[in-house]
Formats: sequence, structure tokens, C-alpha cells
Amino acid sequence: MRKTTLAILLLTCLQPLECLALPPVEDVPEEVLRTEIILSGRSPIDNQALSAREYEELEAELRESRFDPQINEDIQQIIFLLQIRKLIKTIIPFY
Repeated sequence: MRKTTLAILLLTCLQPLECLALPPVEDVPEEVLRTEIILSGRSPIDNQALSAREYEELEAELRESRFDPQINEDIQQIIFLLQIRKLIKTIIPFY
């Protein structure tokens, strides 16, 4: 009798409570947050608040490169050979 009482007590204590498994009532569901349209943003440069138009203009400006990176031809050749080597190793792993 005593063992069964102890077993029942342990099983009821170890069960998670249903109210703890649910999120708080004031919490906004993730599905709602995903469909929300963001009308403002922050600058990645200086963290200033920007409107949607300013943010898009800044992103486009940052996307465009001001100069083309110049790489030595020898280094380009080495990179190309390393890429070929990586491809061959995926086809023939024991090589």
C-alpha cells in the first residue's frame, strides 16, 4: 500500500502541468509576426532609425560595389586549381 501511494505521488509530481506548456496569453504567435509588414528599419552602419524607403536605398547602395577587387593572376590560378582538386576529391574520395 505504501509503495503504490509513493509511486502515485511521484508520477503526479513528475508530470508536466498543462498550464506551463502553453505560452503566455499576451505572447504574439510567430505566425502572426511572420506576416507583419515591417515599415521601419535600422541602419547597419550607424544603427539609426530609417524608413522603409531609406532602408531600401541604403541596402541597394551597399550592394553595389564601389570598386572591383583586383586579384593577382597567379592567385586566381591557384584558386582555380584548388576548386578542381576539391571537385576531384568529391568524385574520388581516396585520391
